[in-house]
Amino acid sequence: VQLVESGGGSAEPGGSMRLSCTASGYTYDRYCMGWFRQAPGKEREGVATIDVGGRKNYGVNVKGRFVITKDSADTVQLQLSSLKPEDTAMYFCASVRGYLSELDCAQQVHNLNADYFYWGQGTQVTVS
Repeated sequence: VQLVESGGGSAEPGGSMRLSCTASGYTYDRYCMGWFRQAPGKEREGVATIDVGGRKNYGVNVKGRFVITKDSADTVQLQLSSLKPEDTAMYFCASVRGYLSELDCAQQVHNLNADYFYWGQGTQVTVS
């Protein structure tokens, strides 16, 4: 399985940006996909997840500002709005390795188990 991210870059505070991620190599449903971020010296943080039924969950630091969407079974996007300097981080796309329940997918935003997921290479977002 491969995850390829696009988007990212630099933006001013209050600005917007869109990240996109496409998964390939799957032979089964993508039960849970999401975005996570990691700033230098900090732990990886949950941004948003979306399960196979389209249910969405957001981290407390981005709720109301970021929106996750699933354009197809293989593509997930993250719309970042009202950007703040503290949003600066490497953003990673993730897609679960096997089955994950709706509840467990939602929980990953708050309590990540990185071993559950395949990971993209990451894309840098800088807000300044």
